[in-house]
Amino acid sequence: MRTFEDIQRRIISVEEAGRIFTPSFRKRHRIVFTNGCFDLIHRGHVYYLSKAGEMGDVLVVGLNSDDSVRRLKGTGRPLNPQQARAEVLASLAFVDYVIVFHEDTPLNLILKVRPHVLVKGGDYSAGDVVGYREVISWNGRVEIVPLLEGYSTSSMIARLS
Repeated sequence: MRTFEDIQRRIISVEEAGRIFTPSFRKRHRIVFTNGCFDLIHRGHVYYLSKAGEMGDVLVVGLNSDDSVRRLKGTGRPLNPQQARAEVLASLAFVDYVIVFHEDTPLNLILKVRPHVLVKGGDYSAGDVVGYREVISWNGRVEIVPLLEGYSTSSMIARLS
């Protein structure tokens, strides 16, 4: 069972990521990376993250900061602040690390983590995924996980309005 302190230790900074995900670590562990806003965790997120976790040994989730979510989704978002979103993600059994990033895209974080596998949801095509060229350049791969029909944060918010 994870304690709250365990959950907190799984939320790391970009700087800590640079110290953890060394070439030596990468030789011993298959790193999977995904990212998103994860504002209201729902069944679609759980499915997607569990599938991503199955693709390697260590699942790293890049989490858009509050400011980044506002720029991408508009005013009124996120519904939950970044620390709360990070804690919920870090509590999931298949998530090993959560890293909040402040840019609009996770490219700098992807370059820092250098994952073996980059994962996005089925609303993307592989070539359109931020970091695709970079991950392919170091012989990694990009995987697309199909979306579960009927599960999206935007549709949940619309139903609540």
